[in-house]
Amino acid sequence: MSGIERSGLQPGYVLHSRMYRDTSLLLEVFTAQQGRVSLVARGARRRSRKGSRAALLQPFIPLLLSYSGRAELKTLTAVESAGAALVLPGQRAYSGLYVNELLTRLMHRYDPYPTLFAGYASTLAAIASPAPVDGVLRRFELLLLDELGYTLNLRTTGDTGESIVPSGRYRYEMQCGLRAVADPTSAAPDSAQAQYEGAHLLAIAAGDFNDAVLPVAKHLLRAALAEHLGDEPLRSRELFQLATRTRHELAARREDT
Repeated sequence: MSGIERSGLQPGYVLHSRMYRDTSLLLEVFTAQQGRVSLVARGARRRSRKGSRAALLQPFIPLLLSYSGRAELKTLTAVESAGAALVLPGQRAYSGLYVNELLTRLMHRYDPYPTLFAGYASTLAAIASPAPVDGVLRRFELLLLDELGYTLNLRTTGDTGESIVPSGRYRYEMQCGLRAVADPTSAAPDSAQAQYEGAHLLAIAAGDFNDAVLPVAKHLLRAALAEHLGDEPLRSRELFQLATRTRHELAARREDT
């Protein structure tokens, strides 16, 4: 037996790509059947009468792809479009890059995540729509943590197992989860030991991301994800912050002229 693994055409998305050698690409893709897969697309940047495959091997385009190989880095053998590219206008593109970076950083290779794959496709469609994006991202973060086995329990405390009560106040602690605060005045809400209202935690657990809950959910989920992301900053977040600063600086210059 050759030991070469081959996949048939299956749905997938490019999460990240970078140039490799003169004409090739290195890809991280999210596939429906095998989860995250690392691929080399040989000659993808080479021009032909039909154009290059590089134009197709971009994020946010639903694809059908196949690959083969013995090593962890497989070789892309075929790719075709499975639908129209999703257009993420303006700042929404950074939200899509953020979702892709979370998947690239946190998913194990070659583990299937069918529920997460379907949720990812729905998330991209929601980001591309006119709907507010904050709640979409928070729902995806919760789904991602749950699918990776890091479920964020927002209904009971991690140390005692007691039910979260709406009037209570809680802290989130790595390795433990939520812990009731005996003295609510012991830390400022915006400190490293932020306190969360029980009513807000229960609303997040129920998927109710109203205007009062959204900033709480963002703060809490950032803390929960940081536990698994480690110290390396998210590149997509840095790009978004840079773009925001640049936009504000340009606006200020226009006001001064």
